[in-house]
Amino acid sequence: MKQHTLRSLTKITLLAAVLCASVATVWAAPKRVLVVSTTTGFRHSSIPTAQKILKALGEQDGGFSVVDVVDGGERPKDKSKEAEWLSNVTKLLGEKMTATSLKTYDAVIFANTTGDLPMASPQDLIDYVNRGGALVGMHSASDTFHGFKPYIEMLGGEFLTHGAQATVECLNQDHTHPATRHFTDSFIVHDEIYIQKSFNRQRVHGLLSLDKHPNTGAPGDYPIAWCKQVGKGRVFYTSLGHREDVWENQSYQKHITGGIRWAVGLSSGDAAPQDLRAELSSAERKEGFKLLFDGVSLDGWHLRNATGTKSWSAQNGMLVNEIAKDSHGTDLVSDSTFKDFTVRYEYMVPKGSNSGLYLRGRHEIQILEDFGVADLAPGNNGGIYSVKAPPRNISRRAGQWQEAEATIIGNKVTVTLNGLKIHDNMEVNKATGGELDNKLDQPGAIMLQGDHGAIAFRNVRIKALK
Repeated sequence: MKQHTLRSLTKITLLAAVLCASVATVWAAPKRVLVVSTTTGFRHSSIPTAQKILKALGEQDGGFSVVDVVDGGERPKDKSKEAEWLSNVTKLLGEKMTATSLKTYDAVIFANTTGDLPMASPQDLIDYVNRGGALVGMHSASDTFHGFKPYIEMLGGEFLTHGAQATVECLNQDHTHPATRHFTDSFIVHDEIYIQKSFNRQRVHGLLSLDKHPNTGAPGDYPIAWCKQVGKGRVFYTSLGHREDVWENQSYQKHITGGIRWAVGLSSGDAAPQDLRAELSSAERKEGFKLLFDGVSLDGWHLRNATGTKSWSAQNGMLVNEIAKDSHGTDLVSDSTFKDFTVRYEYMVPKGSNSGLYLRGRHEIQILEDFGVADLAPGNNGGIYSVKAPPRNISRRAGQWQEAEATIIGNKVTVTLNGLKIHDNMEVNKATGGELDNKLDQPGAIMLQGDHGAIAFRNVRIKALK
């Protein structure tokens, strides 16, 4: 009888503990968030919208709540009123952004702040994050505190410039992070896209990026959103959010809600920098393929002209050739040489650009932005330059990645472009122009043409044939 009673009491005690834990979980106080939209530089018209939506998202989510907002309004154009305005802004920041007051918040959101904010001690914000606080930044948060480098280092990037507003395809770099897991492979948005400086992918965890310039389309790494661990705290930043309709976009709202939840510890997600090194598939390893580009450096390559423009660089897994206006780049040559082989590669050519991949440094597989062109010649995309035109145009649009495979055995070349074989054992009995040398029967390097235009390559791998 006593044992039965004890077992019953034990069960009741355990049940009560579970119920208390459940109630505590349900009624856990939301994370306290401070929104700062103070501007000493350009003031975005979307700030009122941003503040309203951040409050609404907190109420909707329930896990966090915007409890205070620091603003100060637009800097007066009347110089006689500027001192009073600055005094008021300094007072507002002095009330909420000191070491003591910051302890009362779980996160600080910089919603379109600009300029050097008149804080008595900006270091207090750095210390706050290092000790476990969270900083969330939208859009022009990277156009803030240019004069205080510890902030830029903590955020992970710094606004450099922007062009006209553009419609871009932001590439999803982490399908599991709460800020990006609702996206598919990309997020198409029309906004003012920032070009960043003071940015290093080895110090952040990438979330959204562009693989081409938002306005010119030239290949390159253009970060959009990222997160990072800073001491015991967390930082989440997205450069999107210039326009009111972006703030009102449900996908963007999920993006920033996920970022906030991650930053305050309500949702889990990786913050470690990604490993950008290229990898072979298991099938290609078994076949005997080897990487020619490691994804992170120019190891294994050299400039054709050692004194030429250093136009090539490794960027976010891409081998990018950047050419300034009215100037020329330099061809890039592999250190290793090959006789008979199969080479596979992907490339992105922007509008109006021209490049090529040279087999043995002598036979060029042409790369040209020629989508939709009907009258084809050996100089068109996929052609064996000066030898044979592609049978039909299967080029993809400018800025899209294209896949190619070329095999050379003796003096015969086979080429597959975007899944279609366009040359089958075509004889190449001469160098095609621009070659390294005319030693046609000797092993030669892989050469990437860099003197004609911007181009990017990735996943460059090769298999020697016996």
